[in-house]
Amino acid sequence: MVYAALTFWLLVVVLTAWGVQQLLGGLVKPKVFNTILLPGTLVAQLGHVLGLLITGATVSNTTLIKDDEEGAPETTPDPKPRIPVVGPVIIGMLPLLACGIAIFFVSASLGDPVIANVHVTVVGDTLPTSMPAFWDLLRSLITLIESFVDAIALANLGNGKVLLFLYLLVCLAVRMAPFPGYLRGSLAAIVILGIAAAVIASLTDAADPRVQSGWAVLNLSVATLLFLLLISLLVRGCVGLIKLLRGED
Repeated sequence: MVYAALTFWLLVVVLTAWGVQQLLGGLVKPKVFNTILLPGTLVAQLGHVLGLLITGATVSNTTLIKDDEEGAPETTPDPKPRIPVVGPVIIGMLPLLACGIAIFFVSASLGDPVIANVHVTVVGDTLPTSMPAFWDLLRSLITLIESFVDAIALANLGNGKVLLFLYLLVCLAVRMAPFPGYLRGSLAAIVILGIAAAVIASLTDAADPRVQSGWAVLNLSVATLLFLLLISLLVRGCVGLIKLLRGED
């Protein structure tokens, strides 16, 4: 069950990050948006290039910011890995894994003032199996967002260390969204790796302790992305309402 829960929450992270990217990207100029996310883009691109090199794929046209109006990152469109089946999984998963590892180290070095007040046990290692459990999960997610907002409010925002942590956290969390053209591959990679991990654990009768130690990072990522998604929806809705009232298309 722990690997099924892990797979589910990783899918939530990827889809939520993709949603936040689409919503926020439509509120500001794409080039400004992509420039702000540059630290997260750098980490994700490093993961992408590493996946290409490991699988023997072709590395071409890979840039952090394209020289155009959007300024979006550019990845290798058709990498053609030499390792069948597993190659695309590695390429799709490594950018997400790289951002997750970066969040772990950023949190360990800069995030104590915020993380100390976040309830990091909301995203558990089990999945709801009934409707009451499902509604309890939704209430728990609201509690997680509330604790994240409260933790930010309690932190000293005048401290440059705290501001740097929040900035890097947002950049890395949003860049967990797959690169253009890699959404299906990333989702498939998460599912395949989850199934493979569950099979290996059942055959060896041992659970990888790193899965357990990664829940805190997962909780923090989910809290950040859900908060950003909520803010993005509110802002997007307000902007749309103002345009409607002003008679704009």
